[in-house]
Amino acid sequence: MAVEDGTDPDARPGYGRGREALLAAAVRVVARGGLRKLTYRSVAFEAGVTHGLVVHHFGTRDALLEESLRWAVRRSIETSSLVPAGGRLEDFAATLPRFIATDPELQAFQYELKLEASRRPALQRHVDALYDAYRDAVREALACFGLPPELAELVFAALEGLVFHQVTSGDAGRTEEGVAALRRLLAAYRAQGRDRSPVERWPSSGAS
Repeated sequence: MAVEDGTDPDARPGYGRGREALLAAAVRVVARGGLRKLTYRSVAFEAGVTHGLVVHHFGTRDALLEESLRWAVRRSIETSSLVPAGGRLEDFAATLPRFIATDPELQAFQYELKLEASRRPALQRHVDALYDAYRDAVREALACFGLPPELAELVFAALEGLVFHQVTSGDAGRTEEGVAALRRLLAAYRAQGRDRSPVERWPSSGAS
């Protein structure tokens, strides 16, 4: 039986019918065609469901967009493993290149949203939430390695640049090299801090 958009469901991709599958479908739609392609019908087609089911779950296009972004950020943070299981700085972000290579559309979706926010100020709050979540994840990782939170912005910017380059070029090797160099810099900074006296170690951000 044909569904609401006239397409045979047996001929459409079977990505599942749960809420998470709809969010993943929205991410793929935006990553491939930009934000202008995000519609109930395009997400329904990608997920292999009726567009009425998308409406039922999200109600509005803005709600679909916002929840898709939150899902993308949560998935990125959980699976990129900034803090390795062993808790060693030497393994910081070791899985990042493989994670990007496995699902580049997840990152492309976020870059599409960032670019669109420069043209549509109403989206800026979504982008701000995106960056805040990543900064918090980096800050928590640095704390696990005994590094000061003041480094979070710099480390985040370095990782962001490496991710963007791999998404646009497909060069995972350069990401691996960049992450390794970043780890060496952080290790050197930590070692330098250990050589200082407790008072000198991590000066407060308000120090002159």
